[in-house]
Amino acid sequence: MGTNKLTQQKAKQRIDEKLSLSIPSQELLESLALECASKPSHDATFQYAFALSKSSNRRELNYAIQILDGLTKEGYSHSIDCMYGAAQALYSLKDYHEARLRCENILRSHPDHVSAAELHLACIEGSEIQESKKFQRKAIEGTIGVAAIGLAGVVAGLMLGGAAKKH
Repeated sequence: MGTNKLTQQKAKQRIDEKLSLSIPSQELLESLALECASKPSHDATFQYAFALSKSSNRRELNYAIQILDGLTKEGYSHSIDCMYGAAQALYSLKDYHEARLRCENILRSHPDHVSAAELHLACIEGSEIQESKKFQRKAIEGTIGVAAIGLAGVVAGLMLGGAAKKH
């Protein structure tokens, strides 16, 4: 699948917008949690976990991943949806590498899974942005380090120069 930078950027923009518009309300999460407790089933658990996978709360996202991974391991009939929900939660946690791997796993068995393909592109873009920021931070830290060494040299020179004039 040939893509370019603009395609990745647009995919990330769409995914970020979709996720920001689909954050579940606390009432919905509580209702789904009650349903899970009162009528335990894989379907009810999936509904709850998938809603959690769209949360903006880190703990809820991590919990969603645990539940969805558990359902997948148990052979739940909608395991691809579980994998996608976990990838979505990982993306929201900015763990783009792991989210990308999950999308690739989905796409291996379901190459026409449009949502996984779009999330995959968004993960690539997110990862590139993270790497760029790391590189910029290191460049700034390096520049500050060189400046500090230069300043220390000037101060030392001034101190030695002042000490030599006193003698």
